[in-house]
Amino acid sequence: MLKVLRQIDETPTIRTVMLKGGIAAVPGQFVMVWVPGVDEFPMSVSYIGSTTGITYQVVGEGTKALASMRPGEFVGIRGPYGNGFKVSGRRVLVVAGRTGMAPLAPLVTEAGRARRRADVVIGARTADELLFAERTARAGAQVYLSTDDGSIGYKGFASDLAEMLIRRNSYDGVYTCGPEKMIEKLVGVCSKYRVPLQASLERIMKCGIGLCDSCAIDGVHVCRDGPVFDLKELRRFGELGRTKLDLAGRRTPV
Repeated sequence: MLKVLRQIDETPTIRTVMLKGGIAAVPGQFVMVWVPGVDEFPMSVSYIGSTTGITYQVVGEGTKALASMRPGEFVGIRGPYGNGFKVSGRRVLVVAGRTGMAPLAPLVTEAGRARRRADVVIGARTADELLFAERTARAGAQVYLSTDDGSIGYKGFASDLAEMLIRRNSYDGVYTCGPEKMIEKLVGVCSKYRVPLQASLERIMKCGIGLCDSCAIDGVHVCRDGPVFDLKELRRFGELGRTKLDLAGRRTPV
């Protein structure tokens, strides 16, 4: 149980809850967050250190309850679980869509500390929803913005902007998190240009330890075998960007 220190409004729909105490996590790992009396759900760790940050979009009963928690109240944390990103090389490209910047922000921070050059593409529907642009710039990254409506930066998808950068520059690796359609596109791009890729997948998780099967993709459990997968693994997933399981275990389009 960790004490709530404060809540930070990152965008009109995205918040970060800062918790007292550190978690021995690496960028890309996730935790199960328990709001007492309400629900437990998976969340990426967005701040790693002496205090812990969990960044979330307010969309359902559990996250609404989390958003209402005040300083001094306690949140349950189970984990960390899964594997994280393994960063190497001198120049990397980070690509995030929507809330995908949450697990990637600590990676950008570590890249800066290791004096790696990081180019970061952050995409959102509109300028107000861009996440952690200033934070990644302070970490020393070159930040490129994309918005679906063209309200700031490149008008279009983050994956299209990333492809332009991959064509133009030489990267030792690409690291991404966001909508599966975006990741599916990057699998094709990185395969074409022969650039190593690691992607964090987001699927429904109920247990976090590979028992409930709700996060399965082509027989692999995202919570236990991921959530970060490399290009070789991603290319084997025929369901990627196409179908997933819903809360009732029914297969539905992504």
